[in-house]
Amino acid sequence: MPTSPDALVIVDVQRDFLPGGALAVPRGNEVVPVLNRYLAYAAEHGWPVFATRDWHPPDHCSFESQGGPWPVHCVADTEGARFAEGLDLPSETMVISKGTDPNREAYSGFERTELEERLKELGVRRLWVGGLATDYCVRQTVLDGLRRGFDVRLLTDAIRAVNVHPEDGDRAIDEMIAGGARPATLEDLP
Repeated sequence: MPTSPDALVIVDVQRDFLPGGALAVPRGNEVVPVLNRYLAYAAEHGWPVFATRDWHPPDHCSFESQGGPWPVHCVADTEGARFAEGLDLPSETMVISKGTDPNREAYSGFERTELEERLKELGVRRLWVGGLATDYCVRQTVLDGLRRGFDVRLLTDAIRAVNVHPEDGDRAIDEMIAGGARPATLEDLP
């Protein structure tokens, strides 16, 4: 694959995080058509596409049954862990599985994965990040990308929050921007 200074990173747009899923993000399905427009742009401009996914073992520490805060979700090789129907991921999408260790939580796409190494191999310097959920996996992926020296654009039209507390999503956006991420929408693409 040729090098590119830009990459599209789609975070955890999986069935269990959509309405009707085990850990549904309110209005999470709304990100799919917007992300498809980013995917079309990425394809047209030769950007690599990365898609992170929770890929948990059945006894993952984040599950309520194991003392964690969440219902069982995104168990590896189940329907709930599959990417959202209608999300037009190209065949060459680099899938990054996270949360595979039963004893470790992993909200960030960078945590114990090969994401950083793969981005650097491709000469990527700027990440365009969208997906689910704003206040958890998107937040951590963006903050970790910034810590690793990437220029990060937060796709504010392609994220939705869990909002365990009503303002969690807004607080997460403020934190990401304060950390150096730049908010962006489809109109801001170069």
